[in-house]
This record gives sequence, C-alpha cells and structure tokens, in this order.
Amino acid sequence: TKNRLRAYGLHTVCEEAFCPNLGRCWKHGRATIMLLGDRCTRGCRFCNVDKHSVLPPDPDEPARVAAAVSETGLKEVVLTSVTRDDLPDGGAAHWAQTIEAVHAAVPGILVEVLVPDFNGTPDDIATVVHARPDVFGHNLETVPRLYPLARPQADYARSLAVLRQAAEAGMIVKTSLMLGLGETLAEIEQTLRDARSAGCDIFYAGQYLQPSPRHLPVARYVDPSEFDVLRDTALSLGFGYVASAPLVRSSYHEDGQTAFVRQQTPHVSAETCAKMR
Repeated sequence: TKNRLRAYGLHTVCEEAFCPNLGRCWKHGRATIMLLGDRCTRGCRFCNVDKHSVLPPDPDEPARVAAAVSETGLKEVVLTSVTRDDLPDGGAAHWAQTIEAVHAAVPGILVEVLVPDFNGTPDDIATVVHARPDVFGHNLETVPRLYPLARPQADYARSLAVLRQAAEAGMIVKTSLMLGLGETLAEIEQTLRDARSAGCDIFYAGQYLQPSPRHLPVARYVDPSEFDVLRDTALSLGFGYVASAPLVRSSYHEDGQTAFVRQQTPHVSAETCAKMR
C-alpha cells in the first residue's frame, strides 16, 4: 500500500502523523490520504504537519488519488487535507473533485472525509457535502478554553457550525477530541453535549502524544478507564458510534464504525445542497 501510494506522489496522514495504527489499517485495506499538499497555512501547536510556504494545488491529484485507491484495492479511504486559507474556496472544489473521482473509480467504496473549517464559509462546506462522502468529519480537537493555546487560528463556534451544517444536510457526521492537553472532565462532557447538539453521529477520543519538543507538551496521560467512562457518556448522549481509547485517532477506521455507517442511509439530495448555498 505504501509503495503504491508513493508511486502516485500522494501523502498519507498515516505516515505524516506517525499514527500508531498504521500497520493495522493498511493490512485491512484502509488508508488516509492527505490532499492539497503536505504544508499547512495554520500553526496548530499539536500538529506535526509542515507549516512552511504552501504550493499551488495539483489539478491532477483527484485523478491520481482515484487511480491509487483503485490499484491498491482499498475498501475504505479517509481523505483529509491541510488547511488552505490561501485559496479562495479553501480547496473545497478540489475536495469535491477527489471524492467524486474516487467514487467513480471504485463503486461501493466507503469514503470518509476529514475536512478543515473552510473559514466557516457555507458555500464551501456545501461544495464538499454535494460530492456525497459517506462520512463527513471535522475535528473539534480540544475543549473551547484550550483553543487559544492549541488552535490559535481556529474557532470553536465556527467548527461547531461546520458540523451542524453537514448534519442538517443529512450527512453522517463525525468529530474527535485529543485528551491530555489540560482539559477537565466537565469541559469534556460539555464539548460532547455541544457536538451532539450540532448533530454529530460518531465520536472518537484518544490520547494526545507530543510529536516533538517544539509542540505542546502532554499535560496528563489519561488512564484507560477514563476513556471507557467517556465512551459510556457519549453513548448515553445519543452518539451512534463511539471509539474511545488511548491510541484511537480520528482517521482510524474501526470495524464497528464501518458497520454503523453501512447501516445508515444518508439523505443528501441535490435540493438539500441547493438550500445550503
């Protein structure tokens, strides 16, 4: 899988983020491909992605992603990207082209997207929704109090609005949190309530691990039993599927999530998308 994706000049979050689940995902026909280059316009202090000058989007990337996914025989693919505040639409059209190309190349494949906030622009979010991914993901990452520390260029309310717009359009919606940055249990529970109120169906939580000495330090290693309690809390709030454990990552696909998604019926019509614009 790695060699074939590299042959197409593609970047995987699996490698960029040093994901601890890389081997298992690739073995089971799953991969997370990063679109729009490997350089980000933002500087989140937990993220290992390069923050240097970005490059123009590659117009051939959607076709290359589709070809690579087809050739590797992937059953599920997660598409994500760096944040591209330099682009007028944040890269939304590129996103849509890639989703549509993958679906056309591999009918029946499960396509999950993990998108940036597109600066909260409804038209750009609608562009991605209209391409009909099977799961629409956008990460809250942490509790609102820690945004200035961990995500200084992001906004908690804006991220909730992204999730809400996708949910109101009929998407299966997913978000996740990193734990261990200094959040309290009360803050986590309130964030769960906020996410559920915004329409999230799937929730993931995992332990934050410091990528390098220049990133935010780990404030606390959360006991595995606390992740179990968090899972029960999220399920009690009405989330349809929850994964909560130290090594869980937002782009990690559990078999249980796949089964949950396959059982759902997204209700995203052209009329719905038109109303979003």
